[in-house]
Amino acid sequence: MHQNKNKNHIPVLLEEVITTLSPKLNESYLDLTAGYAGHAAAILAITKNPSGSVLVDRDVTAISYLQKKFLDTGVNIIDQDFLTASKNLKDLKYKFDLILADLGVSSLHIDEAQRGFSIKNNGPLDMRMDQRQLLTAQKVVNEYPREDLIRILKEYGEEPKAKLIVDKIINNRPLTSTEELAKLIEPVWSRSTIHPATRTFQALRIEVNKELSLLSESMNVWLDLLEIGGRIGIISFHSLEDRIIKNFFKEQSQSGYESSLKILTKKPLRASPTEIAHNPRSRSAKLRVAVKIKK
Repeated sequence: MHQNKNKNHIPVLLEEVITTLSPKLNESYLDLTAGYAGHAAAILAITKNPSGSVLVDRDVTAISYLQKKFLDTGVNIIDQDFLTASKNLKDLKYKFDLILADLGVSSLHIDEAQRGFSIKNNGPLDMRMDQRQLLTAQKVVNEYPREDLIRILKEYGEEPKAKLIVDKIINNRPLTSTEELAKLIEPVWSRSTIHPATRTFQALRIEVNKELSLLSESMNVWLDLLEIGGRIGIISFHSLEDRIIKNFFKEQSQSGYESSLKILTKKPLRASPTEIAHNPRSRSAKLRVAVKIKK
C-alpha cells in the first residue's frame, strides 16, 4: 500500500535542495521530516552513507514506509517529533554534514480525507501529524474558549475576520467534520482568491501540531548538530515559519566574529514554473540554506 502511495509523492524543490545543500560522498545526513523519503532517497543516492544518516518523522504511516524502504541498509529511523529527536541526538553527541527540514504537510496527508487536513475532501476534524496525540482540531474547535480561538486564528492564520468566524463556530458547536467547518466559513468571504476557510484550517493545524513552537525551539539545537562546514536547508510554506527561519539565520550570520552561520540563499528559493505546473502545492514553498562556519 505504501509503495503505491509513494508514487504520488513529489518532493518539493528537490533540484534546489540538491544544488544548494550540495551533498558529497560519505557525508552524514539528518532528515528531520523524512516523510516518504523523497528528498532522503535522492540525497542518500549521492552520499552513499546510510549508516551515517538519520531519518525522523512523527507520522506512524510514514515511519512504517521508511522502515520497509530502508530495511537492512543501516539507516537510523526515529519515530519522534523533530524537536524531541534533535535533543536526543544532541545528547548522544551526533554531528551531521547535511540537515534538511521540509515543514510542509505531506500531499498524502492532505489527500487522505480521514486525516482531516483537507478542505475539499470531507473527513473528521483531526489534523494530527502524530495520530497518537490526544489534541485534535475537533477538540480545539469545540472546547477552546472564544478568546483563545480568536488568538489562534489571528496569530497562526493571519485571518482578518477571526472574530466573525469564531462567533459562527461557537454558535454552531459541536462541529465534527471538515466539510461542516468549511461550509460554515464560506459566507464570511464572498469574494476570495483562495477558499475562505484556508486561513482557519492553517491556524488549527498549527495549533494542533504546535508547529511554530517546535520550530522556534529546534533552531538552536539544529545548529549544534551541524558540523563545521555543514549545510542546513529548511523548506517552509507560510510566512510565519519563514519569518522564524529568516530571523534565526540573520541573527547567526550578522554577529561579526561571533557569527556561526553564513547564508547561502540571499533570498529564499522558490519553485520553478515547471515544478508548479506538475505540483501546484509547491507554489508557496520557500527554501533557505546556510552553512556553519564556527561553533
